[in-house]
Amino acid sequence: MKVNWQGVFPAISTQFNNDGSINYESNARMLEDLIRDGIDGIIALGTIGENASLSAEEKRAFIKHTVETVAGRIPVISGCTENTAELAIKYVRDIEALGVDGVMLLPAMIYRGTDREVVTHYQMVARATKLPIMIYNNPVGYGVDVNLEMTAILADEPNIVAIKESTTDTRRLTELQSRFGERFTLFCGVDDIALESLLLGATGWISGLTNVFPRESVALYKLARAGRIEEAREIYRWFMPLLRLDTIPTLVQCIKFAEQLVGRGSEQVRMPRMTLIGEERAYVEQLMNKSVANRLDLSKYNLD
Repeated sequence: MKVNWQGVFPAISTQFNNDGSINYESNARMLEDLIRDGIDGIIALGTIGENASLSAEEKRAFIKHTVETVAGRIPVISGCTENTAELAIKYVRDIEALGVDGVMLLPAMIYRGTDREVVTHYQMVARATKLPIMIYNNPVGYGVDVNLEMTAILADEPNIVAIKESTTDTRRLTELQSRFGERFTLFCGVDDIALESLLLGATGWISGLTNVFPRESVALYKLARAGRIEEAREIYRWFMPLLRLDTIPTLVQCIKFAEQLVGRGSEQVRMPRMTLIGEERAYVEQLMNKSVANRLDLSKYNLD
């Protein structure tokens, strides 16, 4: 599949059984529900997919199952979170053979590289595969900023085609477009600046809360892209308290608990994460109850 880097791409969760094993049946149901609700692609094994908590064998088995379940209906992009370029190259080559459509590539984990080291990591992986690659730029979460000068070097790699921009600074979107024009496709990677990012030229949104409310996410995206700003703002205002959950350290637990509350999945996570307790759990439940009670009637927007 040639990836159309546009639209709403939920960063899907990895569903687990109570014993910690991967629940493939639940993952298949989740994928079917998301596709039915109109999403444009998925990111498998990103942060919300708990990539770093899976073994090498589990990652490959999960991607194989995901590709087979999706069966070419939407693009499947896999996160690549490895500690060395060599391990990342091996992973990317393996999932390329499994039929994945693209890669969302992170810098090497654990060690915070210099600019030269991070650029070299991306170059080595890009040159080892024919898959299209998205740079995942998340200095808030991972301590490395793929800045404009680094991006200028990586622009020479033809299969580095997209950027998931997660600096939380919307000015970076304008800077990237001013410097590189249409060389890279830009995605918003932070839920609570989604509308701002789309209005500033991002053509896609990689979202956590889309797993919980996919139809609202797709409606927000379509309205923003159509320039129907007032209607988009109505959905955005309703959505914002939940979208804030994407920006806190326990975002994975919050999103998976929210999935469970609407019957779309389970809150089970793997160490080092633990399920929510106490005030934080009660807060997410309260937010969800309020959001469901005040859910908008999307039919009034006439988006079909």
